[in-house]
Amino acid sequence: MKRLLALLMLALPLAVLAADATPTDLDPVSAKRAVDISAQLRCLVCQNQSIAESSAELAVDLRRQVNEQIKAGKSDREIVDFMVDRYGDFVLYKPPFNMTTLLLWLGPLALGVLAVVAFVRTLRARNRAIVARPLTDAERVEAERLLSQVSKEQR
Repeated sequence: MKRLLALLMLALPLAVLAADATPTDLDPVSAKRAVDISAQLRCLVCQNQSIAESSAELAVDLRRQVNEQIKAGKSDREIVDFMVDRYGDFVLYKPPFNMTTLLLWLGPLALGVLAVVAFVRTLRARNRAIVARPLTDAERVEAERLLSQVSKEQR
């Protein structure tokens, strides 16, 4: 009995990973098209998940729209264009390079350049702050005492 209970406790976390099976009336070719198109489209609710991966209500609705458009005989390009017209370029995982997506494409590069510039400026400011000045008499005596102590310990 304890073994069965232990086995059930070990298997319980796997239930979280299980996904709901969704019945489909698409033929295998259309089902593959639906999966391929869904993988190209970003879930607008989730962070960095395609609508194929997401279980959000909006993603389910978008997958349903893709399936309906496939049934209506639309091409992949027409379906993607419909989604872009409706939700904007953000719905695409690989948005086109244009004025509205300029920040999306160049933002990471600009942040990287700014980080390097800030790093270099910080290093230069730190180097300028280190001023070579002569030791005072008290500092010189302390340094000589420490050096003689180290040399005695090494003998």
